[in-house]
Amino acid sequence: MDIVYFDLETQRTANDVGGWDKKHEMGMSLGVTYSSADQVYEVFPEKRAGDLVARLQRADLVVGFNILSFDYEVLMAYTILDLPHQLPTLDMLVEIEKTAGHRLKLESLAQGTLGVGKVAEGLDAIRWWREGKLMEIAEYCCFDVKVTKLIHEYGAQHGELFYPDRFDRRQRLEIHWKIA
Repeated sequence: MDIVYFDLETQRTANDVGGWDKKHEMGMSLGVTYSSADQVYEVFPEKRAGDLVARLQRADLVVGFNILSFDYEVLMAYTILDLPHQLPTLDMLVEIEKTAGHRLKLESLAQGTLGVGKVAEGLDAIRWWREGKLMEIAEYCCFDVKVTKLIHEYGAQHGELFYPDRFDRRQRLEIHWKIA
């Protein structure tokens, strides 16, 4: 089974394009995948957005964090495909929100489950784009893909994830993911 972990960064903020309902205008700066079958990361700049879509189409399962309502919405500006309905997808945020009853940040899950934090924020990636620092964006996005992969694997293996609540108490979430 080829599980492809996926994340992308944008060129513009929601404010830059006039609101969150215009994600298709945010522009992809870089997209990153990790294939469990090939065991390799691949970085896709905007000019290779079509190759990124083709890579996702070859996956048995695409796994990401908030990809249904963000990453796919940005990426659909580069394709005629309806990605949320045409790709086999596990959006961990959607599943976690169902269980927890509220949205959690990837960083909270990474800290609570893996003991690591993120290396930057999405706004840093947009600033790097404006400064022409593509390597920094690639490193940040690869790290987010790796964290997504590790959280997915941990949840599938142990049936649980952890996060700190607003009082910094460790909370447990029961997870029902499987890796074939």
